[in-house]
Amino acid sequence: MAPANVRAPQPDRLGRGPAPRGSGRRDTVRRLSPPRCPRRAMRPTARVTTPAPYAATRSRKTKGSNRVSTVAGHQTEAWNRRAAELGLVGVAACFGLTFTMIQGAIRDIPPWSFIAFRFLLAAAVLLVPYGRAVRRLPAAGWRAGLVLGILLIGGYAFQTIGLAHTTASNSGFITGLYVVFTPILAWLLLRQAISGRVWGCIVLAAFGLLLLSGFGGAWRPFGDALTLGCSLAFAAHIIVTDRAIRRFPVGPLVAVQLGVCGTAALAVAVATGDLVVPADTGTWWAIAFTAVVASAVAYFVQSYAQQRTSPVRASLLLATEPAFAGLFGFWLADDRLTALGWAGAGIMLLAVLLAEAGSTAGLLPRALRTGRFAASRRRPPEPTPQTRRS
Repeated sequence: MAPANVRAPQPDRLGRGPAPRGSGRRDTVRRLSPPRCPRRAMRPTARVTTPAPYAATRSRKTKGSNRVSTVAGHQTEAWNRRAAELGLVGVAACFGLTFTMIQGAIRDIPPWSFIAFRFLLAAAVLLVPYGRAVRRLPAAGWRAGLVLGILLIGGYAFQTIGLAHTTASNSGFITGLYVVFTPILAWLLLRQAISGRVWGCIVLAAFGLLLLSGFGGAWRPFGDALTLGCSLAFAAHIIVTDRAIRRFPVGPLVAVQLGVCGTAALAVAVATGDLVVPADTGTWWAIAFTAVVASAVAYFVQSYAQQRTSPVRASLLLATEPAFAGLFGFWLADDRLTALGWAGAGIMLLAVLLAEAGSTAGLLPRALRTGRFAASRRRPPEPTPQTRRS
């Protein structure tokens, strides 16, 4: 038993027995220690307190940074769209350049033979980098390429047959009317709203096309109706391209549609007895240029650019093809445009410039409003954060 004058240790409310005090033996009472914890957990924590003005400054800085990143994203998207639309103008220029070459080539071989060699060679060119991708294309992608190829060869077929029953000026003007039919089809099929500015540019471009083509001769109902089918086919091709390129890769899709177009033209040439192998070297050069540059590259660029712009704007930019055709004809083939023709070409280019100005108007003021320069305003000096132990 413990001596009477030694007080027994009493546990505290946490169950830990304190060490005995006084003259009692220390080894007779065991001190209950708390469970061992990691050294980092045993350290006292410090909480950083931020004064209210400094917290508001940090909040403004975060919002300004978000504004800067948002504006930078908008500007990058705007520049990508502008580059895509410039690519479409280049495609229209390329198509306009081919008129002079095709005129010389079809004197040596029939038009269907030229179309067949052109598009089959273009498909073969695209199969070199995209052969494996074409094999991996799903069935829906093959169907989309088939529809695009049918629309493309349908446009050429209606234009070729209609040209035999109408005048060249009527054919040129009615073919260019796809710039009007494309927004109508986009509104009917895609439910895309068209702004008043774009409608004004479309009407202006159609009027310029009317002046450029020298339209004013007699109507040829059968030939004009066939050419109208060509215009509708090209407008539908732009609309279907807009839908297909959002689901399938561009390269394989273009390769399939060009292959379908060339195969269909080859079948027509064989059926009509117009399949002729060219014997002139100049004709082969024309086939090679139109196949590689004006078909493989041009349709790839068109499909790629339509990923970044609307089909209505694409049709408006591609409608400058007759203006470039007149320009290259004047430069290369010594063709002479009338005063009305030059006025029409200028009006078409003016319509394109007005459409481009409308797409990029207000970009810099929007950037100024949304904080590109607001983020760089002078901020109050950041105070040193104060700490206190909890």
